[in-house]
Amino acid sequence: MRLMSVGVGAVQRIHRIPGIGPCPMPCRRKPHHHVYVVELSKDVLLEPRFRRCNPDYIDGKPCVYVGMTGLDPDVRFDKHKAGIQANRFVTQYGLHLLPDLYEGFNPMRYEDAVDREIEIGIDLRSAGFGVWQA
Repeated sequence: MRLMSVGVGAVQRIHRIPGIGPCPMPCRRKPHHHVYVVELSKDVLLEPRFRRCNPDYIDGKPCVYVGMTGLDPDVRFDKHKAGIQANRFVTQYGLHLLPDLYEGFNPMRYEDAVDREIEIGIDLRSAGFGVWQA
């Protein structure tokens, strides 16, 4: 059996947009990733792991989970609460989303969402919040 090499023309045909022609580079979808923040019940403070990860927590400040997703944050929160690909702290202690802390950023590219999730966690932790990030 003889193997055939695939030329540039074959690769360009793969990236063809109907009615327009080949894309000069791989087509990019519009940004659809989101960061989100879930308020957690104060009972999460009874969890040793949570307390260890938040040594600078200021009593009275909120406890939150910060995450990112390719889904709508409401859908992702519902999945957490249903135990589907869920973080244990959100399943057990999640109260509701805090859209005021993230809505202005969404949607964004995956790489931006990864960075923004980290930044939000750092900012909230430095403000004395109890923060959990997976």
